[in-house]
Amino acid sequence: MNILTRVVGVSPLRQRLIDEMEIRRFGRDTQRNYIRDVNRFATWLQRSPDTAMAEEVRRFQVEQRDLGVTAPTMNSIVAALRFFFTHALDRPDLARKLVRTKHERKLPVVLSQDEVARLLDATTCLKHQATLSVAYGSGLRAAEVSALKVRDVDSERMLLRVERGKGGRYRNAMLPAGLLALLREWWKVGRQEGVLHVDGWLFPGQHYLKPLSTRQLHRIVVEAGVAAGIGKRVGPHTLRHCFATHLLEDGIDVRIIQALLGHAKLDTTAFYTKVATRTLRNVSSPFDRLGVTAMEGRSSSG
Repeated sequence: MNILTRVVGVSPLRQRLIDEMEIRRFGRDTQRNYIRDVNRFATWLQRSPDTAMAEEVRRFQVEQRDLGVTAPTMNSIVAALRFFFTHALDRPDLARKLVRTKHERKLPVVLSQDEVARLLDATTCLKHQATLSVAYGSGLRAAEVSALKVRDVDSERMLLRVERGKGGRYRNAMLPAGLLALLREWWKVGRQEGVLHVDGWLFPGQHYLKPLSTRQLHRIVVEAGVAAGIGKRVGPHTLRHCFATHLLEDGIDVRIIQALLGHAKLDTTAFYTKVATRTLRNVSSPFDRLGVTAMEGRSSSG
């Protein structure tokens, strides 16, 4: 049973939303976010959201914009409400009134390979080093790292099984030989400490029956970044950005990277071409083939 269904006195409407998300195997973080955003709309509406009218949906978006809600946040709310109206209420007419906000996507922070190595070396224990190494070495999202079980490590095929990625999709992530060696060392230490079990979490939290939370993972990355003397703002997703960018700079086809990242659209992966600086440096401009040289004896101005 999903932990979100254990709330005492949960309303039938919220339960219906949870059931629809469970059917589609949405991750825990996605479910929490959707419930939060539907609650946000219900609080604004001041009554049950299943009584909403089309004009109220439009006015909600206008008022949120006027309040200064950022485009990414508003788009997350739109995604949650679209799902709620379409699947929990069977009201696609309301879903069509929701409008995504266009915004310029910021370039992600990307560390050099040297900086990544320093960050991993700056972790305070083997568990933390192994956790961040999986985020970088396999390109996993924070929630995917947190959800890994010991059985998801397939050493024969050199894969990590991601059972519930973004959108509930399953996929296989790469498992480099060096990362497998590190995980085997973590397995030995974790078994000795009594926190790792064959059917348990690969990275347990404070109690071995619960996984490391994404909030804890974020804190580990930030503390390692400070200890490593990295001035850039880093988080768990920074390591995923680095994984994709470094592969692109090494000449790996963008479609392969798309599959490794679990991106539904190629455009999402192609965005990394904007930050792959080593790739840009390796491209020769057609100007270089012209053989133009500076002319001697010519004045500096025409």
